[in-house]
Amino acid sequence: MSHEWVIHILTLLTDLGYIGISLALMIEVIPSELVLSYAGFMVSGGKLTFIGAFLSGVIGGTVAQIFLYWLGYYGGRPFFEKYGKYLLIHPKHILAAEKWFEKHGTIVIFTARFIPIVRHAISIPAGISRMPLSIFCLYTFAAMLPWTLLFMIIGMELGTHWEHIEVIGMRYIKPLSLIAVITTLLYLIYSKRRNKRVD
Repeated sequence: MSHEWVIHILTLLTDLGYIGISLALMIEVIPSELVLSYAGFMVSGGKLTFIGAFLSGVIGGTVAQIFLYWLGYYGGRPFFEKYGKYLLIHPKHILAAEKWFEKHGTIVIFTARFIPIVRHAISIPAGISRMPLSIFCLYTFAAMLPWTLLFMIIGMELGTHWEHIEVIGMRYIKPLSLIAVITTLLYLIYSKRRNKRVD
């Protein structure tokens, strides 16, 4: 998607205010990093309040993943193999997400949100495997809190240069990905030791 189109779509959506931010995250045409950094820019310009934009980001990001969860729950893998490209989700994304989900369990619904490629598709295997919706929503909501906060703050700091978030954001995404992987591994080690004690 060209830079001009990104700005055009963001402008149209954010003209709707807080609802526009949520909608931009729900349709996932534009990466969430850009949407949230633009929301931060809007806050720095006094057009939105921090709390309002933050809540809109968290809610919109969570609902977007619930939508993918339902598609996985009711449509299964065949649906995404046929129509996934229209949602910008390709077979390799689903395969990577399925491997993560099968290997690490439900905890990845939280940790995978910070890992490139996997984070966009991790909700699909959760739906396919019939993971309880309440637990799925809890992990997803919890993950959206730091993700939304981080990129909104970066957007506020960047101001009119918010569009450079793709380059600058990688400085933060890489360490976040590493922390997410380490957290997952520590959780798995803890779970295995706990299960051995129970046995």
